[in-house]
Amino acid sequence: MREEHTIEPNELIESYLANEDIVYEATQIFDALSDYTRFQILSALCVSSRSVSELKDICHVTQSAISHQLRLLRDRGLVFARREGQRVIYSLADEHVVTLMRVGLEHAAETVSVEGE
Repeated sequence: MREEHTIEPNELIESYLANEDIVYEATQIFDALSDYTRFQILSALCVSSRSVSELKDICHVTQSAISHQLRLLRDRGLVFARREGQRVIYSLADEHVVTLMRVGLEHAAETVSVEGE
């Protein structure tokens, strides 16, 4: 009987790091997350799908700025759009994005808590 080999998390990371395309794509994702408005957009989309005008109201920037940021987020594979009549509704691409946002916010909350003590 053949023994199954499970990949340990460190081995998986090493295998990803060995692939330059994967490393590049990961840096593009984190670059997208580093902008305040894009982070606000993604955070809002964690709660529910939204239109450009809803995101404009949440982020307090122009519709043009929201559209520009959504285009970049779409290009990076973090959001997708669907048409509902006249409106375009944006959603997160998948659960990986939710996980990135949750972990980032949890880490920031811990940092703020430690600094506030």
